[in-house]
Amino acid sequence: MPRDIDAFLAADWPMVAEDFVEDGFIGIDGRRETNPDKWRLAFPSLTAYRDEWLRQARDFAGQSFAEDPRAAIFATTTLADIEINGDQALARKKFDGGLKKADGGFDVMKWQTVYYCRRQEDRWKICGFTGYLPNPMGSN
Repeated sequence: MPRDIDAFLAADWPMVAEDFVEDGFIGIDGRRETNPDKWRLAFPSLTAYRDEWLRQARDFAGQSFAEDPRAAIFATTTLADIEINGDQALARKKFDGGLKKADGGFDVMKWQTVYYCRRQEDRWKICGFTGYLPNPMGSN
């Protein structure tokens, strides 16, 4: 998680590029909706996800916060539930909190992602995800 957060804050995709499986990658945008009928195949490739990740990272970098963003993101994020079955795994990453903005506002971070992982080249890599889900589910 530290490399992921640091890469995002630096808008540095190469820091995390090797954490993903490109072949067959798929990303579902849950749109913070509990109803799967509203979810979208927003990332049919790793390239599509990378481009959106970079867009979000650059947008985030242009904002001003009243607290250390790195510390706040760490305090908001948990990755504690990982299910392994052979060379496949599910990892559940949850955000529950937010960041104080310099203008007095608050950037809410309250969603979750289920990552599909595969052991490849003797390490775990992300081969897809269903993300931007409500946290907790059923909350919208």
